Amino acid sequence: MYSTLLLETTNGIATITLNRPEKRNAISAQMIADFLAALSEIERSPARVAIITGNGKAFCSGMDLEMLSAISKQSPEQNLEDSRRMATMFRRIWAFPKPLIAAVNGPALAGGCGIAMLCDFTIASADARFGYTEVRIGFIPALVSLFVRRQIGDKATRDLLLTGRIVEPAEAKAMSLITEIVAADRLLARAREVAETLLAASPTSLASTKKLLKDSSAAEVDADIERAIAENASIRATPDFREGLAAFLEKRKPVWRRD
Repeated sequence: MYSTLLLETTNGIATITLNRPEKRNAISAQMIADFLAALSEIERSPARVAIITGNGKAFCSGMDLEMLSAISKQSPEQNLEDSRRMATMFRRIWAFPKPLIAAVNGPALAGGCGIAMLCDFTIASADARFGYTEVRIGFIPALVSLFVRRQIGDKATRDLLLTGRIVEPAEAKAMSLITEIVAADRLLARAREVAETLLAASPTSLASTKKLLKDSSAAEVDADIERAIAENASIRATPDFREGLAAFLEKRKPVWRRD
């Protein structure tokens, strides 16, 4: 049913496995569509908790190279539509009515870091790495920035987003980007332990608590998302983005324009 992920449910626990290991589970338009459809299937199902993980050595490396390459040829209207599609996925994770657990098995970068961070619980293996690397290619982490700032605070957000640096699990935990760190061979087992703890709680209480948390900031988040969509789309028309994207695809250092 899904071409970019696997979905299975056992004993009330659904597991989404991002399944493009040859592409380091990079985000494509099809993956966004599959991911949203899988979340809707889980919401309708008897599953009460969901785990999100990746197949292979990476959790999710961010946007797919082919998708990035296509961006340079898109119209402003197409860029807005593309930005809105990504924003829809992030907001859906943030507002999902059932608990979500990210089991981060490897690098979670850019949009992939956004997916991991937005889950209610983010459990990382020692092999995981985290970062919002958009500024390195002349892009902007607009869509995730509003969620990152709410989670880890303004100063830490500036550090991560402005430098584009990649952090190891210990530092990610210290800044509240993730929940806990476990050995790689314990990752899924630990995620299921957390899921079992949640299954022992009242499903009505969990749903009501998640709704309360969402509703307390939904209006502000939605307004911020609209601004972020516009910024995400507009930067794609800049010389720096074109140069950064070309350099990334050609595997060379970018030559930034000096005004």
